Formats: sequence, structure tokens, C-alpha cells
Amino acid sequence: MTGGGDVPGLNSVIKEVVYRGSENECDVIGIRRGWEGLTHLNLDDPLSEEHYIMPLDRSNTRTIDRYGGTILHSSRTNPSKMKKIPEFVAAQNPPQTQTKTGVTYDVSKQVLANLEKLKIDHLVAIGGDDTLSYAARLDSLGVKVVAIPKTMDNDVRNTEYCIGFSTAVTRAMDAIQRQRTTVGSHERVGIFRVFGRDAGFTALYTAYVTSIRCVIPEFTVNLDKLVELLLSEKRAMSSNYVLCILSEGAKWEGYTVQEYGEPDAFGHRRKASIGEALAMEIGKRSDEECIVSDLTYDLRSGEPDFADKLIAATFGNIAMDAVLAGKSGLMAALVHGCYTLAPIPDPALGPRKVDIATMYNTDRYRPNYSSKMGLPIFLTKAS
Repeated sequence: MTGGGDVPGLNSVIKEVVYRGSENECDVIGIRRGWEGLTHLNLDDPLSEEHYIMPLDRSNTRTIDRYGGTILHSSRTNPSKMKKIPEFVAAQNPPQTQTKTGVTYDVSKQVLANLEKLKIDHLVAIGGDDTLSYAARLDSLGVKVVAIPKTMDNDVRNTEYCIGFSTAVTRAMDAIQRQRTTVGSHERVGIFRVFGRDAGFTALYTAYVTSIRCVIPEFTVNLDKLVELLLSEKRAMSSNYVLCILSEGAKWEGYTVQEYGEPDAFGHRRKASIGEALAMEIGKRSDEECIVSDLTYDLRSGEPDFADKLIAATFGNIAMDAVLAGKSGLMAALVHGCYTLAPIPDPALGPRKVDIATMYNTDRYRPNYSSKMGLPIFLTKAS
């Protein structure tokens, strides 16, 4: 099953699990729409089963790795804290908790019942920190679970790499390089916003390969200093333009990240554009005009690049190594630059963060380019 936001490479994982399973006489079942496929599935209803269960074989997965997205579809569903549940589940009187925003239900009993009825021996859960937090819960409840980390934010703990990250940075780099012609032609300040609610890996690494400034959630910058750095650089450029990239969760002193809309299943609300906010502040402090580009969803769309296709396929095979060995509670990972199996992260620790001391220049608001000898290929260590 695949949960949370889609990223390029998910179909490569699915194909490898299916192919490896078929070589070892395993039946592989796809659970559609993430955890919803186990909370809403009613096996007494043929239409429900048809909607949520997808038998997988070599024939229907042969070409899926050529495309992005996930053939199993996805959702943001947290079976431990559901606000709305189907009537047939409500009739079972699941445990409920009163919160500030209303009642939530824990339908883990329904999930366990469906796994048993489906005769699932092992569950391969592909997702980010939210999806894998429930995978850890199932492991604690006795379900054999193996995880595969995916998120363009690259912020899952216990691994240096998550599927989708390379493609996201590659797409951001390409978009920024293309927009140099427009920003430069109009002699403006170019501001780019990317995903990164809690961690700034996507913004930081894009800045690293495009040689521009960046603002990330892990470090609160000084607004006056940021604006002065940008405008000084612009004036010093013969082409009279400058670029900056911001994580959606970035902030400066005195700024509160603006959120809107209803929280999702894991309590996250949408964040207002930090890029537009910075453009307004620059406009207040100077007569400079800005071009703001939101690169968020474009970075997770389309087919995977080489790195994501390679790592996704390998993670799928490593997960099957664990399945065939009867292991549980483990996650395919890159640690010290090597493929391995690591524990599924403890949800209480939250997402992995950028190490400011080694990776971010807090004086120049740029990536830190020095002292990289001995680091793994992605310049960071699992934590």
C-alpha cells in the first residue's frame, strides 16, 4: 500500500515487490488508497472489495515503472484518529476520543480484522513519516510490517534517503534554471517556494546545486539581513537579478507561519505562501519587484529520474528480503551510503531535520559547501 502524497518511484517499488514475490510463490495484493483501504474495506460487500483490493501480478505491473504516481492510489488516512468512519464500522462502536475539534475514532480493530480476512502474512507499507507512524503501530499490535520510506522532503528518520527526493530536486533545479531568463530579463528578485513543512532538505539541496540563497524551517533568519543580502547580491550582478528558494515552513524573526483549512488526518493544515510574504516585505523595504513561483506539486509529478528509479527498485527488493526472512518492524534504508534494513522510526521523534551546524551557513543564508570529506553521497547521515 502507498500512503500520503505521491512521488515518482512508487510504481517501481510496487513492480519489484510483485516480481520478487512471484519468484518466491507469494500472492501479492495491492491495497488501494493507503490506510483507507483497510479502514473502509467491507469484505461482505463485493463492490467495496473491488474498490479497495487489487490483485497484483507480472502482467498488470509490467510497465508501471515507466510512469510516476502510484497505481494503488493514495490518501491521508490515520486509522488511529479518524473523524469520519463508515456506518458499518461505526456499528462496531470503536474507541473514541474527544478532542478540541471533535471526536476521533481508533479503528485499528477494523484494520486488523481485514488483514486477517485477507490472509495477509506481511504488509509492505510505502510512505512518509505520517504513513509509517501507523505502520509502527501495527507492528506493535503484532502485524508483520516492512516499510519503505518515500517523501520528496527526505525527512524520514533512520535513513539518508527517501524515494522521490532526487526527482524533486532535479525538477526544482531545472525550473529555476529556466526561470533565470525571465527573472533576469525583467531584472527582478526571483522567489521560489517548495514543500518542506518541518525540514528544509529540498530547498537546501536545490540551493546547493543552483548556487542561490535559501531559507529553511530549521533556522529562523533575520528579515532585514535576508533582504539586504538579496538586494546587495542583485546590485552586484551585471545582469541585475537575484534568486532565493524557501521551504514552505521557513520563517524569519517575528513571522508566524500562516495556516489555513481543516487539519488532515495527521493534524497538518495547509501553509500560506511564504514566498508571497517575502515578496511583500521586499516591496515594503525597496522599489524592487519580485516574481514568485510555487514549485510544490510540479516537483512530485511525472516519471522518476535515474536515482529514484534505482533506489526505489532496490528498496523494493530489500523489503522482500525482509519479508522472505519473516522479519517485521524494519524499513529499507540508506545508512552511511549503504543499503540496509533499519528500524521503522519511532513516531514520537518526529521528522528528521537538517543539521544546521554542518549543512547551513547561518551568516550567508546559503548551503554550507565545506567539510564534505567522508560523508555519504547525499551529504547527510541517518538520524
